[in-house]
Amino acid sequence: MAQPIYLDYNGTTPLDPRVKEAMRPFWDDEFGNPSSTHWYGIKPKQAVARARKQVASLLNCHPGEFIFTSGGTESNNHVLKGAAFARPSQRTHIITSQIEHPAILEVCAYLDKFGVETTFIPVDAQGLVNISDIKKAVKPETALISIMHANNEVGTIQPIEEISALAKENGIIMHTDAAQSVGKISVDVAKLGVDLLSLAGHKVYAPKGIGALFIRNGVVLDKFMHGAGQERGFRAGTENVMQIVGLGEACEIAKKDMEKNKSHMQKMKDLLYEGLKRELTQIRYNGHPEKCLPNTLNLSFFNLEADRILEEIGLEVAASAGAACHSDSIEISHVLKAMGVSLDWAKGTIRFSTGKMTTETEIHRAVEVVSTAVKRLRNVDQVHNLP
Repeated sequence: MAQPIYLDYNGTTPLDPRVKEAMRPFWDDEFGNPSSTHWYGIKPKQAVARARKQVASLLNCHPGEFIFTSGGTESNNHVLKGAAFARPSQRTHIITSQIEHPAILEVCAYLDKFGVETTFIPVDAQGLVNISDIKKAVKPETALISIMHANNEVGTIQPIEEISALAKENGIIMHTDAAQSVGKISVDVAKLGVDLLSLAGHKVYAPKGIGALFIRNGVVLDKFMHGAGQERGFRAGTENVMQIVGLGEACEIAKKDMEKNKSHMQKMKDLLYEGLKRELTQIRYNGHPEKCLPNTLNLSFFNLEADRILEEIGLEVAASAGAACHSDSIEISHVLKAMGVSLDWAKGTIRFSTGKMTTETEIHRAVEVVSTAVKRLRNVDQVHNLP
């Protein structure tokens, strides 16, 4: 049986074949520790240095201004805990949004135990924060503002440059979680004006378990991991050379192919959306129609349940649900709740996300599979509701 059409690139991406090839020597022959002073450490050390330059080039920062991490979750944890614990008696307040990834929201909940207060900024119906709400939330105790660059569920892109300017005016550290935006749109730390930025390798066709955290020179964070002092002393531990090489190669490819990939993903997304609108009624687009990632299509199917749709299409199309439907309850995404999407719409929400490997043939087939499934479920419901 053929594999299902993959439309969950926001969930994770397959490895780019060029990334695999770049990593190969470091699982075959080049096993040395890059911190070693002998012959076996030379090539691994050089490879890590090259990867730093590749990542830095994509982000437009100095190679010494970021550290390698295990992924976006670790980077986000480091930012929030590091900012809170670096000056525990002076700055005890964080500002974030209601639609952040759990790797931000859960850390804020944890920091509450240590007396760190968090203000959660609301969003509008399209998933955008309002700068005035952030301005009102600023206190003398505010240590950090953390607003994601682009939302992982609906793809809405936030006004990070304006938020960074506000943070700078008030002497506050500014962080953005760019796990979903890196590789899809331009992510230039100088232009964005951020002090800290999180990146996840498995969203840019690199391996899982590798990421990066940009830390602008002069920004003070508490150490995340203590030990021998690798990664500028912020994160001790022997470098994961093979995956670091993979991330570096993926970032170089992302920069080189940015416009081509962005255009392709947008075309595939638009083709999918137009096809479903043509075949179906009672569907709703969630997110900002213009300030949105080129690959992210979040759709609600009125009065259906996301789990049932995914069950119907699962053998042919892989996508993600915006609601989890259980036997006695329906758990709606916190993002959709914050956007004010009503239950009748929210419970039937599916996120489709295209990638650079998505083909037109796959999209045409996906339109057919999804529209057929939705029509079938609606017919079934109509039969069940007959008097």
